[in-house]
Amino acid sequence: MAKKKDARVAVILECTSCIQNGVKKVSTGISRYITQKNRHNTPNRLELRKFCPYCYKHMIHGEIKK
Repeated sequence: MAKKKDARVAVILECTSCIQNGVKKVSTGISRYITQKNRHNTPNRLELRKFCPYCYKHMIHGEIKK
């Protein structure tokens, strides 16, 4: 049975400043959020301002590949 191509997909948002500061991906020092987006309305990568508990402020979180 074939899967449906749903309009809504789950995406992972990752803090961009934690990555720039050289924190390794295997450590727990990168803030990540899981959310959903509509593939038809937003075909580009999603970027939202979310709170990063490691930076202690609101930072831009960008969509990453699964």
